[in-house]
Amino acid sequence: MNTVFRRTTLVAALLAGTALGGFTAVRAADQPPPPVNPPAATLAPHALPDFSALVTQVKPAVVSITTLFRATPASMEMDGPDGDQMPSPFGRMLPPEHGGGRHPNGEARGSGFIIDANGTIVTNNHVVKDATKVTVTLDDGTELVAKVVGRDERTDIAVLKVSAGHPLPYIELGQSRDVKPGEWVVAMGNPFGLGGTVTAGIVSALGRNIGSGPYDQFIQVDAPINKGNSGGPLFTQDGKVIGMNTAIFSPTGGSVGIGFAIPSDLIRTIAAQLEKSGEVVRGYIGVEAQPLTGATAKALNLPENGGALLAGVKAGSPAAAAGLEPGDVIQSVNGQKIADPRELALNIANVPPGQDVRLSVLHDGTAHDVTVKVVQLPDDRQVSNEPSGPAAGPRIGLALAPLSPELRDRLAVPDGMGGAVIRSVEPGSPADNAGLAPGDVIVSVDRQLVGSPAEAVRAIRGAAGGRNHSLALRILRHGSPAFVGVTLGGSADG
Repeated sequence: MNTVFRRTTLVAALLAGTALGGFTAVRAADQPPPPVNPPAATLAPHALPDFSALVTQVKPAVVSITTLFRATPASMEMDGPDGDQMPSPFGRMLPPEHGGGRHPNGEARGSGFIIDANGTIVTNNHVVKDATKVTVTLDDGTELVAKVVGRDERTDIAVLKVSAGHPLPYIELGQSRDVKPGEWVVAMGNPFGLGGTVTAGIVSALGRNIGSGPYDQFIQVDAPINKGNSGGPLFTQDGKVIGMNTAIFSPTGGSVGIGFAIPSDLIRTIAAQLEKSGEVVRGYIGVEAQPLTGATAKALNLPENGGALLAGVKAGSPAAAAGLEPGDVIQSVNGQKIADPRELALNIANVPPGQDVRLSVLHDGTAHDVTVKVVQLPDDRQVSNEPSGPAAGPRIGLALAPLSPELRDRLAVPDGMGGAVIRSVEPGSPADNAGLAPGDVIVSVDRQLVGSPAEAVRAIRGAAGGRNHSLALRILRHGSPAFVGVTLGGSADG
């Protein structure tokens, strides 16, 4: 389960149906224009949606999935430290009497759907992750042992295979690119072990980034989705799948009408690769990026007009070989404008390994093009890797400590990298407003590397230099680099 999303659950559901009736507006020449009404052909006055024929058509291709896994305290832990209001991966469900989650005996349940007559099934990776045995229950009650063909953690997609000895009913993947907000959709699945459950709603939004990974582009829906719906289909009134229910936002663990589905266009691409080779091949250049906003842009003297700010460049990576550095801003990929790190990740991932990619990069305020050779994304990649007294310059509000061998290991600081560990943060200080926290490691100040608390203090004082502006601190947090803009005497963001 994704570490960012442990406390709550996420799964997507859309609703298929009809539009409501409208009215005819008449206006005089001096009256304001009337409201825009939907075309008459889309209206069905006094009619309520009836999904019975559609459900009859689709239901035989929807399956319930039961997985057995080795039960450990970690694998049974559903809640994380982030609080109930944070989104979290939908996760595996417990039997109904347990209210969801993983059973202490090592059993979990989810949903899936058959995409060809030969028994190929698509579901969520988190439904079958760590499974020692996967059993699929068909709509007619037949139980079949499934083979996991391949899994992709980054998109939470998995492909299974069953052999029934005869062709199986299946449903086709539709074109999610054609989906529009307000469209009715239907979700099916196995919530709380109740197989064959049907719910309906509308498409609430498209292209949602919920922070589950670098390739987020979820369809948001309002159909009721609960634990066990993970991996089930979201389909339109023509019976074609346009998404896979994957996550919900929920303070309570139950549906509050905010769900998310993986788009079918992405499912089609990932499933084809998993069927072919059991893995997904993506492009990689070796950078870790963050949005360019607020005080961070000001501290780096950069325009706040979009792009992906490089917080880290992996040593020995194609990006490093091309001369990219932390603090650079990638503004376009092969001429396509980049608005944020997610768009950068999606664009680079789609470049076949071995090909060159042309990046428009802002370096020290000057734009220039850089050519980078794309390689295959490795499994263990990082995308895009005596205490002092109160530190650091005018009203910043930090106390720093040296980076001891024990702290280096605990804080995942690479060998050979220096820095100063934040020991404490004064409440209400500029450092606190910027989001700095104990355990963060300051590695540079306004792009000047620091190797100790004393160097960090001198660099911050020197950079401040009596000016009331923002400082750009590059930090490591849990081993991941990021820039944080600290506004002296005011608020800041990171």
